[in-house]
Amino acid sequence: MGMMAKMRSLAPAFILTVGGLFVLFMVISDSNVLEALGGGRTNNIGSVNGEDITYQEFQTAVDQQVENQKKQTGQDPDETQLDQIRDQVWDAIVTQKVFAQLIKKYGITITDQEIKDAILGENPPDFLKQNFIDSLGNFNRQLYEQAIFDPQNKAALIQAEEYIRQSKLTQKLQSMVLASVNVGEDEVERRFIDQNTNIEADYLKAYYDKNLNMYKVPPQRKLKFVLFKNVASSEDSQMVYKNLLNVKNLIITGDTASFSQLVGIYSETPDSKDTLAVNMFTPEIISAFKKSAVGDVVGPFATPQGYVLYRYLGSVPTTDISVKASHILINQYGSDENNLAEANKIYQRLIAGESFEKLAKEFSQDPGSGSKGGDLGYFGKGMMVKEFEDASFAGAVGVVQKPIKTNYGYHIIKVTDRADRKYIVERIVNTVKQSASSRDRNFNAANDFSYLANKNDFDAEAKLMNYTVQETPFFTEQAVSIPTLGNNKRLVKFSFENSVNTVSDVYKVANGYVVAKISEVENEKFRPLDELKEQIKPAVIREKKFEVLKKTVDDVYSKIGGDMTKAAAIDSNYKVQQTGNFTPQGSIPLIGRDYAFINTALKLKLDTVSEPIKGARGYYLIKVTKRSDFNKELFDSQSTAIRNSLMQEKRGRFLNQWVNEIKENAKVVDNRHLFFRQ
Repeated sequence: MGMMAKMRSLAPAFILTVGGLFVLFMVISDSNVLEALGGGRTNNIGSVNGEDITYQEFQTAVDQQVENQKKQTGQDPDETQLDQIRDQVWDAIVTQKVFAQLIKKYGITITDQEIKDAILGENPPDFLKQNFIDSLGNFNRQLYEQAIFDPQNKAALIQAEEYIRQSKLTQKLQSMVLASVNVGEDEVERRFIDQNTNIEADYLKAYYDKNLNMYKVPPQRKLKFVLFKNVASSEDSQMVYKNLLNVKNLIITGDTASFSQLVGIYSETPDSKDTLAVNMFTPEIISAFKKSAVGDVVGPFATPQGYVLYRYLGSVPTTDISVKASHILINQYGSDENNLAEANKIYQRLIAGESFEKLAKEFSQDPGSGSKGGDLGYFGKGMMVKEFEDASFAGAVGVVQKPIKTNYGYHIIKVTDRADRKYIVERIVNTVKQSASSRDRNFNAANDFSYLANKNDFDAEAKLMNYTVQETPFFTEQAVSIPTLGNNKRLVKFSFENSVNTVSDVYKVANGYVVAKISEVENEKFRPLDELKEQIKPAVIREKKFEVLKKTVDDVYSKIGGDMTKAAAIDSNYKVQQTGNFTPQGSIPLIGRDYAFINTALKLKLDTVSEPIKGARGYYLIKVTKRSDFNKELFDSQSTAIRNSLMQEKRGRFLNQWVNEIKENAKVVDNRHLFFRQ
């Protein structure tokens, strides 16, 4: 790669760097330039503390992230992924705006000299130098500096300088915020002890395994809602069918492309020649194969995978026999005797000549096959319960069998075909997906309902329009998702910012659009005693048991005289157990994490029996049999690394908490719903 090409690759290099918050910031800054030039839409999509977020800067950042994802995956993001990208970009912009406001407030600046030192210093930023590192990992500074000073690379360099400036401003802000975070010597020592102290202990355990219930209930909401599912329409299905029919016509009219080439162009699955059993096809497809010559193209057919155009390549014999059968399931007459009697009546009608399909639709209790005249399609061995399988594979084709019994009830079976061949095919597969126009119609229907439900009555309008009204369980303001509806923070926010009976706008959820009404509001409360009696009872019993355990353990402790082996003679339930080796930061074998046990084991004198210790789920008598000494030399060698690790952990927690707090305290106006369906 030439120097000019290297420098021109700098701009996308840092944008494509994944993992930092600031990968979007330069894109955001660039969008402001576009706004100033008058390009694109200028409506404001929101604001942070009164500072506008324009549609242009938001959409530019979204487009860039979409492009990045396409480069990484080779595919356009679907609707769900696009919503996630918009949320990520929005969060990044809000954070960047808040940071920029704080940087201005505190007068934080970066000089040109600092930028120059960063670019030309001993260790330039990775995103700049990465294209100048050879296969052995050596950095070619001469080539790097030639590219930096090349006038033709000025535009890329200016963009890189601005990125460095923004990063350094943010670093200075973070350094100021984190200045108060420190790690004490006692913290370093405790971490060292937790990691390096090995303990073994004998113990007696008085155990009780219940958790105390919490009875304070936070504010909760319930929603009634109508869901407008995003599913493919009949028009969408017909469009896919017509597209494959056009492909078939190309073949029939003598298109020079081979079927394999057409698979590569039109199919959503790769080209392959597959040998498949009959149960992989519908009866309609099998019938078409039987009428076809090798090389014929048949279809398109509707399948669970979508519409499929087949190239028939022949069939081969197989020992894996499949049968095609229909059945009528009878289990609705109360008793086994009655069910058998009714099944025999239907059997007599069938052998007298009545239609199997008609009687199956009338009497069969199998919801899957009953509506299809009892047809089960093709199936192989191992796919049905044994009694049904044995009868089906033993039956003659076209003969109605006497009722047989399974766990499901009585079955009247008619085998309609027996297959001992597999079929070789190539396929062009097109799934049926909801089109943009169908999605628009679905949204418009939801929008119309929202309007009418606001003007009139939610339930009455739903009934009038034949929509199903569902209701969520209670959920809290901290809910990550709403039960039955899934993730939508804006819908949760709506639920807690409005009063009962308020009807929402249209919200996008995982499988469609929803219009909701706040049906119930519960403010923070303590649950009434009548509701809690059964829950309080175990908690009271728990405390009483702990009281009894304490008296029992105190009695045992007073009698063993420091020798735990005597406990079994006092009470056979008490047996000395050994922990095996454990460290304070690990899990105690057979006990788990119990901080009271661990802290006692760290401090207790060796071979001394502790007083009764109340743990998380019971009382213990502990005797530490082995504990490694504090290794001063090892501590000195590890203390710096431990301190750095603790500092990194504390800074990370502090910074995350600080960022969340400043964003929560910021006045954020989010008008994305006016621009996007979400």
